[in-house]
Amino acid sequence: MSAETSPETTTAASTESLPSSVEAVLGERYRSVAVPVDGGDLHVGVWEPEDSEGAVPTVVLVHGITASHVSFAALAQALPGVRLVAPDLRGRGRSRDLPAPYGMPRHADDVAAVLHHLGVDQAVAVGHSMGAFVSLVLADRHPDLVRSLLLVDGGMPLLPPPGVAPEDMAAAVLGPAADRLRMTFPSREAYHEFWREHPALGPGWDEFTTAYVDYDLVGEEPGLTPATRPEALAEDIRELVDGASVEHALDALTHPATWLVAPRGLLDEVPPLYPDAAREHWTSRLPRLRMVALEDVNHYTVVLAQRGVRQLLPLLEGEIA
Repeated sequence: MSAETSPETTTAASTESLPSSVEAVLGERYRSVAVPVDGGDLHVGVWEPEDSEGAVPTVVLVHGITASHVSFAALAQALPGVRLVAPDLRGRGRSRDLPAPYGMPRHADDVAAVLHHLGVDQAVAVGHSMGAFVSLVLADRHPDLVRSLLLVDGGMPLLPPPGVAPEDMAAAVLGPAADRLRMTFPSREAYHEFWREHPALGPGWDEFTTAYVDYDLVGEEPGLTPATRPEALAEDIRELVDGASVEHALDALTHPATWLVAPRGLLDEVPPLYPDAAREHWTSRLPRLRMVALEDVNHYTVVLAQRGVRQLLPLLEGEIA
């Protein structure tokens, strides 16, 4: 899982435009890299280990459908001895201007290009939400690059409840996210206020939440908008229900895989994204899949909050030992 650093990979993309709240949580180990992919450059955050002597484990972190690599800042702070590679997926964050098509195979190939560019032979893949789906397809399309998988509240296709058609499932689950992407905010403070009212993020607001929210804005006041392109969400969202590439990756899964499930959902609600019926379905279908039920987190705080990170750490450290 080593990574060779070449002169090419030390050329970092500018971080001068980052809000101070974001720079504060990214820390001194962080650098940004522009990686050539089809259609332009993918923006990638890299946290180098504090001690780079000898073999250093590498973990690739893949974020959710309307998120960014900044969602992993708390986890990065907790892993000072690990190299962490975290791209902004196509259509999100500072990679928002990369062209379509999107989709899980496209994202997986982008992540593979990042690992090749950075000289990473093999990595543990940690995917949150849609990032778990991308990670599964990455392991299927580029098996030699992936050592093992940690699928954080994602990866398993969503099962429609009784009376809900598959084509309506994604919109029912992520409809509020799509609505947000079409909104305009006059200031960062206004965007803070919007998120502080969110039942999943508002109650536990901290410096990591502030950075995550601040990074998710583009444009200038008073016309700030969320970074994720609505068309990227629209193209990707259906694959979370019955995407052919995901189904193929699950059927062909041979990598060690741990599926971490949160007890509450996107709005801090119960039932969660994966209720008991879904957990039983997927663990029965995939007997080699290890499922771990997490405690006292929702779909967001499983990676954004310290109580989520504390539960992820021993599982991830077990994979890179």
